[in-house]
Amino acid sequence: MGVRWDYLDAGGRTMGRSEPFAERSAAEDWMGQAWEELAEQGVQEVELRDEKTGRTVYRMGLGPG
Repeated sequence: MGVRWDYLDAGGRTMGRSEPFAERSAAEDWMGQAWEELAEQGVQEVELRDEKTGRTVYRMGLGPG
């Protein structure tokens, strides 16, 4: 596979995850469109994870500032 997003609450606990994406750029494009809806659902941060290695590529908040 490729990469997927984990959705995190304020305590850093996983609330859910996206479907896998074959490429990082596709995952980032999708997040660019989905972040507002995720934030409305209470997701505080997202973490882009490499499916092959299980490692975090990066993590970012969805709230202001």
